[in-house]
Amino acid sequence: MATRNTSKDKSAPAFLKGKTVLITGGTGTFGRAFIARLLVVPGITKIIIFSRDELKQSQVQSMYPNEKRLRYFIGDVRDSERLKCAFEGVDIVVHAAALKQVPATEYNPFEAVKTNIVGSQNVIDAALAVGVSKVLLVSSDKAVEPINLYGATKLAAEKLFVAANVYVKAKNPSAFSVVRYGNVIGSRGSLIELVDRLRSTGRIPLTDERMTRFWIRIEQVTDIVLECLSLMRGGEIFIPKMKNMRVADVIKHLAPECKIDDIGIRPGEKLHETLITEYEALRAKELSNVYVIKPEFGSTDTRWLRGKPGVSEDFSYSSDNKNFLLTAQEAKVLFAR
Repeated sequence: MATRNTSKDKSAPAFLKGKTVLITGGTGTFGRAFIARLLVVPGITKIIIFSRDELKQSQVQSMYPNEKRLRYFIGDVRDSERLKCAFEGVDIVVHAAALKQVPATEYNPFEAVKTNIVGSQNVIDAALAVGVSKVLLVSSDKAVEPINLYGATKLAAEKLFVAANVYVKAKNPSAFSVVRYGNVIGSRGSLIELVDRLRSTGRIPLTDERMTRFWIRIEQVTDIVLECLSLMRGGEIFIPKMKNMRVADVIKHLAPECKIDDIGIRPGEKLHETLITEYEALRAKELSNVYVIKPEFGSTDTRWLRGKPGVSEDFSYSSDNKNFLLTAQEAKVLFAR
């Protein structure tokens, strides 16, 4: 399991020195946390926040009123020309812009496709056009064996990013990779936010008491993303080491005085999530903090993974696997406010 980083030393890999980093969806939960993480990196040149919400951009600006390394671009990943303009002079792109809410994407499927799939293709095209060195897609556990539209769009985005490495240019080559993870504690619309909002009522709704999920803190996510950017050569799918717990047990941990109301599974919702399929496990390597799925094809360099241990033949990285269950002490640390 990736550990919570409590160190005051936030020195970052040398590869960021003198670099310009752009974050699509830069005003979302991940974007804001990643901005804060990057700002403590010595030597980073510029951080560009690309998003379509001017209100959220103004909120971020108010958080860092005197930070000269920050730049703000209003734009939508659906607009390929705007992306090309924003990507000029950029070394690294972290693509986090997406429509993420499962019910909303079920009822607005065309919008989800335009943003999550077409938008991802636009990011790839713009990065290839201007020669961005590294482009990392932020994906989701719902992309694995998807049963909802959000997961299907993220699966398509992952496929696009892996395949994009076939089209890199010999001059100013780009590398495209993916990081895939589970539920982020405290993100917008998360379970933690729901519990905080409803705790005073004494009742918390839950779609099914059998439901399990993988859990990770946003601080862990930002460190893992930096590690993936440092390691990536193109075509890899990175999955941080996480642990799981029943959603009902998380609610009991956060609000032990509340009663849980079972309201039934919503459209497109799973009981359990998987992060690595049995098929992908055949190509998975294990590092200290992450698993890495090697690409099946493409003009990518996988030599750096030679000698790294693979996972076992019966490896199952799903949220109902008790081999990855959070202990009571681990849960206390992970869900600490």
